[in-house]
Amino acid sequence: MLELKDISKYYNPGTINEMCLFHDFNLKVEKGEFLSIVGSNGSGKTSLLNIICGSIPLDRGAIIINDTDITKKPEYKRIRNIGRVFQNPAMGTCPSMTILENLSLADNKGKSFHLGRGTDKKRIDYYRESLKVLGLGLEDKLDITVGSLSGGQRQALALLMTTITPIEFLILDEHTAALDPKTAETIMELTDRIVKEKALTTIMVTHNLRYAIEYGSRLLMFHKGEAVIDKKGKEKEELKIEDILGKFNEISIECGN
Repeated sequence: MLELKDISKYYNPGTINEMCLFHDFNLKVEKGEFLSIVGSNGSGKTSLLNIICGSIPLDRGAIIINDTDITKKPEYKRIRNIGRVFQNPAMGTCPSMTILENLSLADNKGKSFHLGRGTDKKRIDYYRESLKVLGLGLEDKLDITVGSLSGGQRQALALLMTTITPIEFLILDEHTAALDPKTAETIMELTDRIVKEKALTTIMVTHNLRYAIEYGSRLLMFHKGEAVIDKKGKEKEELKIEDILGKFNEISIECGN
């Protein structure tokens, strides 16, 4: 379980540009939950992910994972339990390295550094089978550089790399926003399959209301650092886009989006 307890975050404190993003905000994400977060620009969606991952510090409050306080734990240590896929496919892969080298790098996440071969030949068949599941023909392209792949192929690879080692939490930071509609659909289907197969607790930020409705077990709508809509269980299953579109448009207009 992930819990944010009374968290507060200010930007530019003590200046005329001071902005309070979160004030005593609380959130619990249960084990195995797939949480979709929507909201206008500046509502705190990505900042929430950055706080969870340790990319930005808290001013007050605590982050608890499975009864352990990780508030002071640095980002590089959190990634042993938390995997993140970014909006930009280039942020999750190394373009100058081959697919095989990228997968080998991801496969060694959290392991001790030592001198040795960069790739383990014993794992190549495993990588090939893992890529085959994606259905993008990448299993026959292990030796080509990742920079030569399409955006959708790179994002699919980034998703695989993020989940190739055991993790407890998957963070999806608008991971389909830079893709064309058809490719975005493919990535969402892959995401849903991986989340279910690996039973990952997942938090997905998206601007696509349909994805937020169709995928996941819980939906939050953010506005000014607060959850103005929180639906899960049967309520979430019965949600339709029109049920939340009015509120989404209202807060978007208020924020000038």
